[in-house]
Amino acid sequence: MFEALTKAPGDKILALMGEYSADSRSTKIDLGVGVYKDENGVTPVMKAVRKAEERMLSNEKTKTYLGIAGNKGYGAAVIDLVVADSADSARIRVAQAPGGTGSLWVLMQLINRARPGATIHVSDPTWANHNPIAINSGLKVATYPYFDPATRGVKFEQMLAALDQLGAGDVVLLHGCCHNPTGANLTEAQWDQVAQSLAKTGALPFIDLAYLGFGDGIEPDAYGTRKILSTVPEALIAFSGSKNFGLYRERVGAAILMARNSDEADIANSQLLNIIRGAYSQPPDHGAEIIRTILDDAALRAEWEEELATMRNRMILLRKKLADAIRERSNSTDFDFVADHRGMFSLLGLTNDAVDHLKAENGVYMTGDSRINIAGIPEDRVGDLAAAFLGALR
Repeated sequence: MFEALTKAPGDKILALMGEYSADSRSTKIDLGVGVYKDENGVTPVMKAVRKAEERMLSNEKTKTYLGIAGNKGYGAAVIDLVVADSADSARIRVAQAPGGTGSLWVLMQLINRARPGATIHVSDPTWANHNPIAINSGLKVATYPYFDPATRGVKFEQMLAALDQLGAGDVVLLHGCCHNPTGANLTEAQWDQVAQSLAKTGALPFIDLAYLGFGDGIEPDAYGTRKILSTVPEALIAFSGSKNFGLYRERVGAAILMARNSDEADIANSQLLNIIRGAYSQPPDHGAEIIRTILDDAALRAEWEEELATMRNRMILLRKKLADAIRERSNSTDFDFVADHRGMFSLLGLTNDAVDHLKAENGVYMTGDSRINIAGIPEDRVGDLAAAFLGALR
C-alpha cells in the first residue's frame, strides 16, 4: 500500500527549528517559532496555572470520560470570557477541542456539512495552517485584500470592498486580534464596518481568536468578536488557550457557534458533536480544567490577568525598543510600524535574500516571509538585532 505514496512536503517552521537547534553559535537568535518567551528566553508556566494545577491534583477524584463536548465548566467560562453579554446565550453552543487548530478543524468540517464545498475567504496573508485545514475539510479557499507591504498596515478600503461583494453562501475567516503573521490589526471603527458588511451580505463570519489578551488587553481584543456577534445572526469562533494561558502542549481550545435561534443552535451542535465523535471522540481535560479553575476563581483570575498584562506589556516594550533602535541607526522611520503593530508577530517585508543573509551571517532565524516573533527578541541585544536587519537590507 505505502509504495504508492510520495513524501509529503516538510513543515517550514519545524525545519527552521531544526536548523536553529543545529546552529552552534552562542549569539543565535530565534525569531521564528510562535511561542511566547520571557526575558530569559523561556516559555514559562504561569503562576496562576501552576496554582490551578496543584489544586486540581489535590482535588481530582476520577479520570473518567467527560463526554463529547468536553469540560462543560470550561466551556461556560470561555463563553463568559469571549462572548460576555454580546449575544443571547440561548443561541450559542460550545465544544471543547484540542487547541485552536482542533477548533478550526472541527468548525470547518461543520461548514462543509452545512454547505459542501463552500468557499472560505481568508486574509492575504493569513496563518499558514488555515489553508491546509480548509482544503482538507473539503472547502474552497479564496483571499481578500488585507496587508499592504508598502505601508505595513491594513488595506482596509480594499478589504471592505471585497467583503461587500460576498454572498450568503460565503464564509469569511477573520483574525479576532493580533493578526498572524502581519501584526497589523483593525481599529474598532473598522470592526464596526466589517460587522455591518457581514450583516448586509449574509456571509458567515468565522473568527480565529488565538491571541486574546496579547494585543491591548482582554476587553479591547474582544471588541471585534463581540461586535460581530451582536450584529449578525450566525457566527463561528475558534478559541485557543495556548498563548494567553501558556498552555501550548496541553492543546486546549473551544469551538463556538452562534445560530439564529436556540433550535438551530441545537441542530448545528448535534452535527458538531457528531464530527468530534467520529474523529477524536472526546477532548483531553487537563488544560481545560486549568482554565476553568482560573476563570472561576476571582483571586486566580486576577493573578492570571496580571501575568497576562506583564507578557503583553513586555512585547509592546520590545516593539518600541526595536523600532527606536532601527530609527537611531538609519535615521529612517521605515520600521516605526513595528511599534504600532500588536500581538506576538510583525511582518518585516524583507526579501528572501535578506532573510537568508540574516540566518547565515548573523544567526537570526525567522520564517521565509520575514515574520518575526517579537517575544523572541533578547532585550539586551535589541541594538545588535537592529544593526543586523539594516545590514541585511544593504
